[in-house]
Amino acid sequence: MAKGKDVRIIITLECTECRTNPDKRSPGVSRYTTKKNRRNTTARLELKKFCPNCNRHTVHKEIK
Repeated sequence: MAKGKDVRIIITLECTECRTNPDKRSPGVSRYTTKKNRRNTTARLELKKFCPNCNRHTVHKEIK
């Protein structure tokens, strides 16, 4: 049986550089999906991932 509140939830990580910089290589925003444990990691997640729009590794922050 499935529980009402799962411990592991799916989150979306969005590039911070693409969101703020209008002069970039191509239009669009880089987004990744991953899972996190809501009991152990209550704060918003920040990871360095590769952004194909910026063509380099940038900080990706969790969005709702």
